Amino acid sequence: MTANRSTSSEGDYTARHLQVLEGLEAVRKRPGMYIGSTDGRGLMHCVWEIIDNAVDEALAGRGDHVTVTLHSDGSVSIDDQGAGIPVDIEPRTGLTGVEVVFTKLHAGGKFGGGSYAASGGLHGVGASVVNALSSRLDVEVDRGGKTYAMSFRRGEPGIFDDSDAPSPESRFTPFLAGSELRVIGKAKRGVTGTRIRYWSDPQIFLKGAAFDYDGLIARARQTSFLIPGLTIVVRDDRRLPDTPGAEGRHEEVFRHDGGISEFTEFLAADPALTDVWRLQGSGTFTETVPVLDAQGHMAPADVERVAEVDVAIRWGTGYDTRLMSFVNVIETPKGGTHVAGFDQALLKVFRKQLEVNSRRLKVGNDKVEKDDVLAGLTGVVTVRLAEPQFEGQTKEVLGTAAVRQIVSKVVETELTARLTSAKRDDKAQSALVQEKVVAEMKSRISARLHKETQRRKTALESSSLPGKLKDCRSTDTGRSELFIVEGDSALGTGMAARNSEYQALLPIRGKILNVQKASVGDMLKNAECAAIIQVIGAGSGRSFDVDMARYGKVILMTDADVDGAHIRTLLLTLFFRYMRPLVEAGRVYAAVPPLHRIETTAQGRAKGEVIYTYSEAEMRKVTADLQRRGRNLKQPQRYKGLGEMDAHQLAETTMDPRYRMLRRVTLKDAENAERIFDLLMGSDVAPRKEFIVDAALELDRERIDA
Repeated sequence: MTANRSTSSEGDYTARHLQVLEGLEAVRKRPGMYIGSTDGRGLMHCVWEIIDNAVDEALAGRGDHVTVTLHSDGSVSIDDQGAGIPVDIEPRTGLTGVEVVFTKLHAGGKFGGGSYAASGGLHGVGASVVNALSSRLDVEVDRGGKTYAMSFRRGEPGIFDDSDAPSPESRFTPFLAGSELRVIGKAKRGVTGTRIRYWSDPQIFLKGAAFDYDGLIARARQTSFLIPGLTIVVRDDRRLPDTPGAEGRHEEVFRHDGGISEFTEFLAADPALTDVWRLQGSGTFTETVPVLDAQGHMAPADVERVAEVDVAIRWGTGYDTRLMSFVNVIETPKGGTHVAGFDQALLKVFRKQLEVNSRRLKVGNDKVEKDDVLAGLTGVVTVRLAEPQFEGQTKEVLGTAAVRQIVSKVVETELTARLTSAKRDDKAQSALVQEKVVAEMKSRISARLHKETQRRKTALESSSLPGKLKDCRSTDTGRSELFIVEGDSALGTGMAARNSEYQALLPIRGKILNVQKASVGDMLKNAECAAIIQVIGAGSGRSFDVDMARYGKVILMTDADVDGAHIRTLLLTLFFRYMRPLVEAGRVYAAVPPLHRIETTAQGRAKGEVIYTYSEAEMRKVTADLQRRGRNLKQPQRYKGLGEMDAHQLAETTMDPRYRMLRRVTLKDAENAERIFDLLMGSDVAPRKEFIVDAALELDRERIDA
C-alpha cells in the first residue's frame, strides 16, 4: 500500500502491515462499492456510518445522547454514551475489540446475535470503511473506569506525534510487532461511551466534496423522531461564510418524545382529514444465515427472527403522497419488502371496505388502485429486526423477503380494525377517507377517458375550448406560448401586440379563487380555474401529464402593481397545487412589464429616444444620467396597468421575444416553497398575521400605489 509505505522504511514494512491492510486496501481501491461515490454524497455516507453506530447504542437502550461536531480543520467527531467498543482481546484474531472493529471488514458486535436486537450498522463494514478512507481516525473509549485510545492512518494503527494539535499531517509511527490500546485516563464510575474523530482522506474524495450541513440537520431531526427520548446535538465550528455558524459555534438540539406520530405531523403539508393512526404489531420468521463456528469457519444455521412493525399514517385534503420508510433507524428511500407489504395491505383493505360500502359510496364496478388510496397520504413505515438483508452497502432497499408478509398482516389487521371501529371519531374519519379514495378513483378514470379522447386543437378545431381563448395558429407545442392576462383591457392591447402565429391569449377576470384554501371540487367549479386547466389541456393534480400540455410556455402577464402581484400569486398557487410538473419543467414564466416610460426630445444631431425602466430606483438613476448629459426630458409616464400601453409599447417591452424580459418560475426546494405558499395563502391565519407583523418594518412605502 503505497500511501502507508511513506510512514516507514522498506525494511519496516512487515507482514503485519499486510495483514492489517489486506481488506482495507480493497476499500481504498474501490470506494464506490462501499460508500456509493467519492463526492459530497460519499463524504456524508461516511458520517452516517459512524452516527448510525452511535444511534444503535441508543436503540439498544444504552445511552440517550449523541453529539456530532463539524470542526474547523475539516474533521468530524461523533460522541455517544453507549456501552463503548469492547477493549478486551478477541480470541480468533488476537486483537483488541477496538482494532477489530476499525480494521476488519464484516466484523463487529452485530454478528452472531446477542448484543443488538436491531441496528442500523448491519454489514460490519461501516467503521472499518470510514477508517480506510480517512487520512486519520482517533477513537477514545470509556469503559470499566478507564479511558482507552487508539489512532489510525489510512486504516493502519499507530501513534501520531501531536506536539501542537491533532492533525493528519503529524508524524506517524505505525505499530510493528503488536498494536497497543493505550490507557490515557480514568473514566467516572458507571460512565461508558465512544468518541470518534476522523479526517476524510483528500486522496480519496474529490476536491469539491463538502459536508452537507442541511442534510445532516435533516437526518438528525429524522433520527430523533425515530427513537423517542434520544437527544441529538449537531454543532458547527467551521465558521463558514453565509452560514448560521459564521460568527461562532452554531448548535442545534433535537429531541422528539412523540415518535413517528409526531414525525408524520411534521411531514404533512396539507390540512388533516384524519388523525394520525398508529398500526403496530410483530411477527416471527426463520432465516438461514452463515455463522462463525468455534473453529472460525462459516456454517449455515437456522435462526428465528422477530420483526416489529410500527406504522403511522394520516390522510389530508391534498393529493400528494409523502411516505418514508425505515429499517431500524436507516431510511430506505427506494423502499423494499416492508413498503411492498404496506402497499399490498393498504390496497387489499380498502378494496374490501369499499366493496362492503359500495352502495353508499356509489362505487360502481370500478376498482380502486394503489394511487387512489395513497392520494393525500402522509406516512412513516418502520420495521425493526436483527440483521436485515439490504440490496447493497448503501442500504437503500430492504431485501428480507419474510418482512413483506409480516408487515402486510399487521397493517391489514390494524387498519381494518380502525376503518370498522364503532367509535364516533373513528367512524367519521373512516367515512371521510373512503369518500376521498372513491373521489380519487373517479377523478383518475375521468382523466384517463379525457386523455384518450383529447387532441391538440388548432384555431379551426377549438370549439370545445373556452370562447374567450384567443388561440394561436401553430401546432408546434415547443414554440407556442400562452399568455394569461388580467382583464379585457389588457386582452384588447395584447391582441394587437401578439404574434398570432404562436402566441395565444387567455383573459381572466380579476382575482381567481384561492385554491390553497379551497377544495378540489370548489376549484373545478370556479370558471377561471377550470378555463386555465382546460386550455392547458394536461389535466390537474395527480393526473396531470406535462407531455400533454398544449403550450411550451405559460406566461403570467399581470399589471405591475400590488393587485397584479396578488393575482400572480393566486395563479402561481393554482399551478403549484394542481399543475406542479409544469413548474418543475421550467415552463411557467412571469412577464416583467416596465413601470415607467422615459422619452427624450431630439436635440441637434441627437435623436429622441425612449427608455423603459422597471423600478423607482432605476427610473431616478436613468433620469439623473440623462439630465447630466443635457438631454431634454418629457414628463416620465408611469404605467399602472398593461391597458395603459399601446400595442407597440406592449409588444416591445413585454411580448416580443426579441426585447421582452421573462422571469422563470422554478422550484429549487419544493418543501420550503409549499410551506411559504401555505403561510401566505393557507387557511391558518395566525402564522400569516405573525409574518405580516414581523415584516412590517421592512415595508417600502414607496412601492404602495395609493
